[in-house]
Amino acid sequence: MEASTKTESNSPAPPPVPVAKKVKHEMELFGDVRIDNYYWLRDDSHSNPEVLSYLQAENAYTDFVMSGTKHFEDQIYAEIRGRIKEDDISAPVRKGPYYYYERTLEGKEYVQHCRRLVSPVEALPSVYDTMPIGPDAPHEHVILDENTKAQEHAYYSIGAFQVSPNHKLVAYAEDTKGDEIYTVYVIDVDTGAPVGKPLVRVTSALEWVGDEALLYITMDEIHRSDKVWLHKLGTDQSSDSCLLHEKDDMFSVGLQASESKQFLFVESGSKNTSFIFYLDVSKPEGGLMVLTPRIDGINASASHRGNHFYITRRSNEYYNSEILACPLDDVSTTTVLIPHRESNDIIIMGDDKKLGTKDSFQDIGHQSHPCLLGGVKIQELQLFSDHLVVFERENGLPKVTVYKLPAVGEPLTSLQGGQTVDFLDPVYMVDPLESQFSSSILRFSYSSLRTPSSVYDYDMSTGISVVKKIDTVLGNFDASKYITERKWVNASDGTQIPLSIVYRKDLVKLDGSDPLLLYGYGSYEICIDPSFKASRLSLLDRGFIYAIAHIRGGGEMGRLWYENGKLLKKRNTFTDFIACAEYLIKTKFCSKEKLCIQGGSAGGLLIGAVLNMRPDLFKAAVTRVPFVDVVTTMLDPSIPLTTSEWEEWGDPRKEEFYFYMKSYSPVDNIKAQNYPKILVTAGLNDPRVMYSEPAKFVAKLRDMKTDDNVLLFKCELGAGHFSKSGRSSKKRPSYMLLYSRLLTWFLPLAMCKADQVTFGKTDGITPRRDFSFSR
Repeated sequence: MEASTKTESNSPAPPPVPVAKKVKHEMELFGDVRIDNYYWLRDDSHSNPEVLSYLQAENAYTDFVMSGTKHFEDQIYAEIRGRIKEDDISAPVRKGPYYYYERTLEGKEYVQHCRRLVSPVEALPSVYDTMPIGPDAPHEHVILDENTKAQEHAYYSIGAFQVSPNHKLVAYAEDTKGDEIYTVYVIDVDTGAPVGKPLVRVTSALEWVGDEALLYITMDEIHRSDKVWLHKLGTDQSSDSCLLHEKDDMFSVGLQASESKQFLFVESGSKNTSFIFYLDVSKPEGGLMVLTPRIDGINASASHRGNHFYITRRSNEYYNSEILACPLDDVSTTTVLIPHRESNDIIIMGDDKKLGTKDSFQDIGHQSHPCLLGGVKIQELQLFSDHLVVFERENGLPKVTVYKLPAVGEPLTSLQGGQTVDFLDPVYMVDPLESQFSSSILRFSYSSLRTPSSVYDYDMSTGISVVKKIDTVLGNFDASKYITERKWVNASDGTQIPLSIVYRKDLVKLDGSDPLLLYGYGSYEICIDPSFKASRLSLLDRGFIYAIAHIRGGGEMGRLWYENGKLLKKRNTFTDFIACAEYLIKTKFCSKEKLCIQGGSAGGLLIGAVLNMRPDLFKAAVTRVPFVDVVTTMLDPSIPLTTSEWEEWGDPRKEEFYFYMKSYSPVDNIKAQNYPKILVTAGLNDPRVMYSEPAKFVAKLRDMKTDDNVLLFKCELGAGHFSKSGRSSKKRPSYMLLYSRLLTWFLPLAMCKADQVTFGKTDGITPRRDFSFSR
């Protein structure tokens, strides 16, 4: 049940609370019968008038409820736009004789892809490089203006933008529906003229093979990347050569260029296993060659330098990965450069959370439950002509270590004495960015909950780092006003869960009266590192606290952190999140009446599950494109991602997995009880989580819940998994709904104005390499 919205007598009558009709649909397996009265809401053609009518009714109801705070939504939107320096450029990337960068223009939704000549061209790369601008600088050339291309489409996104080695051509992949099915165009850089016919119905995986050919990937009918193709410019797509067809429907193929640009690597992988082929760019007629064999339970990725391939390998035994090298002419002979490091090398001891070794923990005979940290997990490898850089995770935090390599031709042995890059914040995010292979300059991005995204160039020979760009935040933003903290939470089994927190120190009381937004994800080994979002200031500057629960199922604490939050251990993800919520309440960061939770996609599964398990713990919940119909989806191999994710969630065609998944699947566990206020969003063209899943979730909730709390559902009819395209279009629907609902739910109207923040134009202002397609 749900209360109707009252209006003044002279106002238009409100639309009724949407009620989806019930059509009984029985599903039986292992003697268990499930009834889905809303199965009819699935329409893969997206054209059924009855289904569209229901979605439109939900949208109309949400719009009506939101109309009462339209002025407030406009205020939030103006704040978010007002923090952005609309006329800006990205940190230029030096490639050969050019700087390449993206430019945004005031009032425009999309970027321009630009370049300028390096001046002087013979200048060696340096951390002090600055792209010249102004009247005497080399001319800026706009290669592609997305604003012009997007005029013809309601949705527009470029998934790849690849410059040919000779810098004369560009290949780019565009999506005009949000369904992540791309068309690839090749254009002349100088004139913009098309070169040959476009490649249709492909993925965004795209690499040059010399200057006259492309390697690309297509998908099968269930959206699985299954074929790798070689296309020669000037020929028709129908004559392209298929270099690899992966027929195992639990595997998908991916594509990666080596930093040296001499090889392309094709990976075929499932959630637990991957193996690699390589293509010599100078001899594409030789086809793909096997680099690592297909062995169940072993994951591998590859790089290249000189006369060696460098392989990052994970196995059940070496679960945090190791780095090996093998000669180009003898790939079966390997040398361990960086060994696997065990998870039980470091632990947390006692209530004071001090770090110690396994031996020291045993020596003191402490009786409390030890928390085994993740050891040192190798996340990603980046190669240079003279250096090897490892992006790692230690104790749940990112770490960057630089190793000097011997000259090409000299023996490769175990690497020792790496140089670690230091970071200031207690919790933060670091990601590798494109760097020049032949230089000693490492480029990376850095961000924290209070530090805007920054691009750094780090000289690996001298240890000097230089900031190349900091995303400017308009509106008198002062990072010193914000406090970031890292806490550890006891899970139900004694495991310690990291919790990242940010708040504005002059606004919060920390007495239980502050509103708090708790975010979680916890799937696919994805790390949700604490990063900066300028839009979040609209909450923090009104006294909100923001927290991230780094729960099991993610990868923050190493491979075992992931293993202990998947398959038949998936419920750990949900109980970890509940433990974090209880901790925040117990320690007076908030109260039940001031706690809202948020998660999207697989994080939406998290939100749906904990709402069924502990609806009393939360005041409100917000979930975007939630994966909530777990059993039905994972039983249907015709649905995108189903077969490839049996290793993530389990295969419910097996009895043990069926009943375990049913025990937490949100749609299957809705019952007659009180639920908090809930906001759900979806995208009609979403290929990862079908719109029908959140639609069924909402319809069943409306029918069964026993409270009068508002339940809102917004389905974007012209978007996919990632909402609408364009800078402001992306932000307006999602943030407008989220922030205006949160603020009106938690704060008196008088407090809805941000504290001491002004916005104006006078002040200065997408993860680990993963070729898989997931929720």
